[in-house]
Amino acid sequence: MALVLNEEQRLLQDTAKDFLSKYAPIASLRKLRDEHNPIGYDPDLWLQMTEMGWASVILPEAYGGLEFGFLGLGVVLEESGRTLTASPLFASAVVGASAVLLAGSEQQKQMLLPQIASGDLTLALALEESHHHRPTHIATTANMQGDDFVLNGNKCFVLDGHSADKLIVVARSSGTESDSVGLTLLLVDRNAKGINCNRIIMADSRNAANITFENVIVPAGDILGAVDKGWSILEPVLDRGRVAIAAEMMGCALETFERTVAYLKEREQFGVKIGSFQALQHRAAHMQSELELCRSVLLQALSTVDDAPEQLPLLASLAKARLNVLVKLVTNEAVQMHGGIGVTDDLEIGFFLKRARVAMQIFGDTGFHKDRYATLCGY
Repeated sequence: MALVLNEEQRLLQDTAKDFLSKYAPIASLRKLRDEHNPIGYDPDLWLQMTEMGWASVILPEAYGGLEFGFLGLGVVLEESGRTLTASPLFASAVVGASAVLLAGSEQQKQMLLPQIASGDLTLALALEESHHHRPTHIATTANMQGDDFVLNGNKCFVLDGHSADKLIVVARSSGTESDSVGLTLLLVDRNAKGINCNRIIMADSRNAANITFENVIVPAGDILGAVDKGWSILEPVLDRGRVAIAAEMMGCALETFERTVAYLKEREQFGVKIGSFQALQHRAAHMQSELELCRSVLLQALSTVDDAPEQLPLLASLAKARLNVLVKLVTNEAVQMHGGIGVTDDLEIGFFLKRARVAMQIFGDTGFHKDRYATLCGY
């Protein structure tokens, strides 16, 4: 398994870097925040991203995709992490598309995937029900009523949930509240009768929603996969999402580190550049070594999605745990090395710190993945 990018992947990365630095700099996120943008991202920018094929990178050609592989998508996400780009790329083109790919019927794939590729359809995964990531602890119910299901319950921290066209809802159709058996995935229109969606703006100025389902009617034809067998699909979907968000966190960490090193070379104290202080050099060297280690872990995890999916659970948790630690370290050090201005709104370093704190919680924090990794290893 190669831990380097090939020529086509490097070209895609360079293209993404040039495009996002020009059309989606940090100033764009600041503008969305200050204007209280109703959907939280620029639809024109999203259209451009889909026209470049970014929403279809992992999709098969038969459904309008590029079939470029998950590693290709990873380099795009890494560059989006450098500019903190607000878009439905993660929620829709990674998590949502993966759920349809892995669980959808041929009819569902033919109907949904080309729309995802073109940007005409956005999806969001409605999973979490508490402040902690506990993917099998589901109290939302989906009860059979005639030929339909009736959905009742509450979801929180639904990424891009307020702007998505459709929701993929994880509900319990049988079993106990903490059991992995008895989960079902249902595809629901966000504007369906009985859905109350409350947008929340996270610390990083990005989008999430709290959603309530009250007697929402879902036709049996809108089930993804088999009834009661949702966990076998949900787990690999979450692992794909974990690797993808780890790629974005790598971009966030790299950009933060590079900005910090540049600042150390410019800032003067006691008549000398602070980058000449040995203590700061040691701290920068520590960050550099952690970045290189995490890059290897991330590349292996991204490659595993396509090349060795049986290893994905282990490497997804390894990548997410390592990147959680990395992005916390780098953003903390960045703010400290910048001094008091590091926490002011005028400086962009604070945006990276806030994004890191939210991303660390997506699909499992460090403790969750350390425990899962140990369990998978037999401890």
